[in-house]
Amino acid sequence: MTRKPRKRVASQTRARLRGLHFNRLIPNILTVLALCAGLTAILYGYQGKWKFAVLAVVVAAVLDALDGRVARLLGGSTKFGAELDSLSDFVSFGVAPALLVFLWTLHGAQETGWVITLVFTVCAALRLARFNTRLGVSDMPAWASNFFTGVPAPAGGGLVLLPMILSFALEIPSLAHPVVNIPVMVCVSFLMISRIPTYAMKQVRVPHRFVLPFLLLVGLIAALLVMATWFTISAFIFAYLVSIPFSVRSYRRLANAAAREGVGRAAAKNGGGEEARDADSVFEDIADDMSRGIGPDGDDGDDR
Repeated sequence: MTRKPRKRVASQTRARLRGLHFNRLIPNILTVLALCAGLTAILYGYQGKWKFAVLAVVVAAVLDALDGRVARLLGGSTKFGAELDSLSDFVSFGVAPALLVFLWTLHGAQETGWVITLVFTVCAALRLARFNTRLGVSDMPAWASNFFTGVPAPAGGGLVLLPMILSFALEIPSLAHPVVNIPVMVCVSFLMISRIPTYAMKQVRVPHRFVLPFLLLVGLIAALLVMATWFTISAFIFAYLVSIPFSVRSYRRLANAAAREGVGRAAAKNGGGEEARDADSVFEDIADDMSRGIGPDGDDGDDR
């Protein structure tokens, strides 16, 4: 009859009693706060407090932008955190914005408005599911980590709320009509599940000589958010829209450069003649794969 070693059991018990360091829980705390902000936005929507509802979604977006970066800085990246972050994103940027727009205007379109609301929510879920399937995949080149596949869920939530935010800034009643909001919601739904490369802004570095101007710009933005909240938020959303064509061009340029580099190595290995023609076909295959199989979400992104 064998006995379990007491030392091993005792060490495992002590490890469980010690638990996790608080610093490793900070990213998950931020994620839970983002989830609560998204749920609070839904509550404000049912109460008709539209400005507070939009601000709650903005707070959720800020917390979502911080949690992944804090996780990497503190060494708190976990599979649990990544799944929790996806759930928070779905509620805060998939469910909450869709319900806000429906309660604000699409309920006037009756069944059509509800169907469009469901389409947006399902597309947000599909977009996050596709992202999760790419977590931990390392077969993509390093430069591809600077891009997302399609519009990420936080950006999609902001885009679909753009007519509402503009109505706060410009006080134009027609922006609250379903005819305006239905096409916006359909287009944003397509952008989320599309394979259009968009900037991820994960590895942006500020040169030393621009640190002070950058901090000054942050202070200026903070002042604008206080004095002209809705105009500033609208400007950020429009700036993101303008960046999409540039991200597509940048991705294609990097993909073509990587394809040419692969062709050059193949040509150097095989020599001229028949081998050179084979290298040309390799170039075409690589370029085609890069254009169709974008999949740059293999990096951690803002999730953990």
